[in-house]
Amino acid sequence: MILATLAEWYPQLYLRPGEGMEDAYRKAALEGKKPDDTSLSLFLGSDRDVLTTEQTPAGPVEVLYLYRREDFENALRLLAYRCRPETIPPTTGAMTLDGLANWHKIHTHMAEYLAAGHTDTAEEWKRFTSDKKNYRDVLIILSDGSYSNVSADRAGQTEETWLEISRKIRLYHECTHVICRRLFPQQKEAVWDEVVADAIGIRKALGYYDAELAGVFLGVSKEGYTGGRLENYLPKEKMDSLPYLAAKVYDLLKRIEKESQEKQETDSWDFLLYLQGKQEDWGQALLV
Repeated sequence: MILATLAEWYPQLYLRPGEGMEDAYRKAALEGKKPDDTSLSLFLGSDRDVLTTEQTPAGPVEVLYLYRREDFENALRLLAYRCRPETIPPTTGAMTLDGLANWHKIHTHMAEYLAAGHTDTAEEWKRFTSDKKNYRDVLIILSDGSYSNVSADRAGQTEETWLEISRKIRLYHECTHVICRRLFPQQKEAVWDEVVADAIGIRKALGYYDAELAGVFLGVSKEGYTGGRLENYLPKEKMDSLPYLAAKVYDLLKRIEKESQEKQETDSWDFLLYLQGKQEDWGQALLV
């Protein structure tokens, strides 16, 4: 089971979500102590589960794909929600966790330190853990299912093909967020970030960018707002601006499509860097 490997990295996966689990979570996640029960009986597991490493311009990122929805939701409760029994919305199909303490990295390093004949473990522990890059992970968790809750028929694909495309879009959408947070930490604007992440996800999954498909995800078309994710990125007090924003977003999608066609031979990660260079100019229209 893939999750058996992950639990060695993140011992909180041995726990069960519930109320009053703060102390157990602290011991597992922050101190690396395994609980008495390490059976992982909470998880069903599947031979379709996959753990891979994705290389990005911002460095390697661990990617965990969990085929069973129950496993995906429980992994989020244990890793993202500190063992709380949170309800995971059905629209949540992926999540990026930045800063997970990988206890396998710590224990492996300390074992190598002792094997080399060194003895000052307290000082070495302090030195090694003082640099979070040594042991903190970025983990993308992906689920199965249609991207953005869009059906295969609406996407113009067969069911099997659409599930595979959806998985790729989710992966590269999340990788795009990781890259932008690391390389462009000052450039944060929710709508722009989602438009760009979808653009790279679609481009990576299909081999080209489809503005109309991107519009379906966000709920925008040349007719206006049709209902989709766009409203998730507007504060309640600005919902009156939704029709105006939808028109601006649709124009942006078409503009990105034109640029993508002209730069079809450009690597998608390079195209991302190009788009980020346009944010100050193109993104102004999205501010409401």
